[in-house]
Amino acid sequence: MFRKKQPPEKLTRTQALACIPVKGGHVQESRIESGEILLAYPDYKQPWLARLIRRLGSNENDGIRIKKLQLDALGTSVWELLDGRRSVQQVIDLFAQKYSLHPKEAEVSVSQFLRELGLRELIGLR
Repeated sequence: MFRKKQPPEKLTRTQALACIPVKGGHVQESRIESGEILLAYPDYKQPWLARLIRRLGSNENDGIRIKKLQLDALGTSVWELLDGRRSVQQVIDLFAQKYSLHPKEAEVSVSQFLRELGLRELIGLR
């Protein structure tokens, strides 16, 4: 018989804050004139489209579309704190100090931002 795939266990708040966010190796970052960061990353979400483009004879990026995401000043600040050594909690604490925010406000903002980056597969958590 086939078994249903079990959803991954949800992390507790304490476990999530102890994770270390790591930038994806496939993400290219560049700084634009305003000082903000522009991220470029391949869009692998539609592999069938890439196969179709290859079949039609186009080799341009093997049919892989490059997406771009321009971070605002706050997003740039958080992105720069992701060094592969700091935990989510440490990133939150540094962000709160830099912008004189209440710790809970910084936690909500940074957590939501990291969640979005994770959904776009731009970061992973260790």
